[in-house]
Amino acid sequence: MTSGRVNPNFRLEDQQISGLGNVYYNLMEPALIETALLRGEGTLGNGGAFLVTTGKFTGRSPKDKHVVKSPSVADTIWWENNAEMTPEGFDALYDDMIAHMQGKEYFVQDLVGGADPRHAINVRMVTELAWHGLFIRTMLRRPDREALDDFIADFTVINCPSFQADPKKHNCRSETVIAMNFDRKMILIGGTEYAGENKKSVFTLLNYLLPEKNIMPMHCSANHATGNPVDTAVFFGLSGTGKTTLSADPNRTLIGDDEHGWSDHGTFNFEGGCYAKTINLSREAEPEIYDTTTKFGTVIENMVFDPDTKELDFDDDSLTANMRCAYPLHYISNASEKAMGGHPKHIIMLTCDAFGVLPPIARLTPAQAMYHFLSGFTSKVAGTERGVTEPEPTFSTCFGAPFMPRRPEVYGNLLREKIAQHGASCWLVNTGWTGGAYGTGSRMPIRATRALLTAALEGDLGHATYRKDPNFGFDVPVSVAGVADILLDPRRTWDNAESYDRQAAKLVRMFSDNFAQYLPFINDDVKAAAIS
Repeated sequence: MTSGRVNPNFRLEDQQISGLGNVYYNLMEPALIETALLRGEGTLGNGGAFLVTTGKFTGRSPKDKHVVKSPSVADTIWWENNAEMTPEGFDALYDDMIAHMQGKEYFVQDLVGGADPRHAINVRMVTELAWHGLFIRTMLRRPDREALDDFIADFTVINCPSFQADPKKHNCRSETVIAMNFDRKMILIGGTEYAGENKKSVFTLLNYLLPEKNIMPMHCSANHATGNPVDTAVFFGLSGTGKTTLSADPNRTLIGDDEHGWSDHGTFNFEGGCYAKTINLSREAEPEIYDTTTKFGTVIENMVFDPDTKELDFDDDSLTANMRCAYPLHYISNASEKAMGGHPKHIIMLTCDAFGVLPPIARLTPAQAMYHFLSGFTSKVAGTERGVTEPEPTFSTCFGAPFMPRRPEVYGNLLREKIAQHGASCWLVNTGWTGGAYGTGSRMPIRATRALLTAALEGDLGHATYRKDPNFGFDVPVSVAGVADILLDPRRTWDNAESYDRQAAKLVRMFSDNFAQYLPFINDDVKAAAIS
């Protein structure tokens, strides 16, 4: 298949769809940007970045994600977390979306999910917006040009923001829809311009497929020691906890910033790009990520900018706090060319604690690691999802419940087995609040977090003195070079110790109440690690 225009028939699945306008296959970045500008989809920024806004949807719509309930998946989907759609509803949705597409231009990118060719899937992305083609070309992995002629898609994603679903006819919740059909090997997205739905739909797909191959899909960033892929670390965490920032360590090699698999051969990135939050981004704190915002082809999403100079305002969140930039992995100078590493030597679980209770770092036993992995405690950061305007404490199992089609214990048991097999060290790192809860305290200093992570990854914490946390039972270092001792004991950072104790007791109850749902499915040692 060659790049360029195809008119009028576009082959999709095993049928011909006629009546579309021009269909552009595998346009490269210059052509996509040129086309998007001609279509008025955005603005050319400094250095050739592409500046775009996404309308009323500036975050994901997790409640509008649906899985078609067919006999082949009925017993394996976690239905309490994934909204059902009938096969008939999906068929009607597909027919109406195709009818809506008649006569319009579309952009096709043939891409790959997964850096390890033994476990990769081919994904055909069909987008109504040229800049969505640029975005997903950046975020997924790009095959060699010569491989495109023989490209056969395993799954097809059609994204048509101008299409509005009919909840009654299409068996969905609203006019916005993300519908996944495993039998038809297709994902349909409509009613939202937010580009993150494209990449997260593929992540959700891999989260379903890979456990059948004994591969642990992970919502995590990853890096390894320079010149030593065996020394790999993974960083679990929801958006806003620091996955992208903390994995982009200039002293280590970046594997990827968001989605990875852990197979019998080691760690591999699902993606070919990074999708970083840009609110309060500074060259001093994160120079390489900052510099990507003025590089050719970087997609700048929902940022305020000067209309004349095109200078970006990293502090203005009037459009959304979830403003982002999407850039190819190779824009980070120390990124891995292969996007693969060894078996994780360190597993870091990042949480953004808006209560101001958790310490900045704690050492976890394997049982405690599974407990906190299943709990997935963090705070949703403003703007990441529709309706979230300030940090909101939440429990998102596996640090990624919106993307998990299978039951949590499937992923929890996989992680437990791999930790036991490879002997990974496990850490809980709080990048949230210290000295008080949100509104009173302040965010954890990024320099302190980096110093603590460096001490963990380089083995210095193996020689540290620890105290037992009275609320959660994990081990907390008493002193770490370069970090104020008081910061390691959150109770001491509060002006009123009794207020801290009340807040801690409240959080302990929240953990206990949330974890009750997993007690029938876990082993006794994990139950013992649970807070009672």
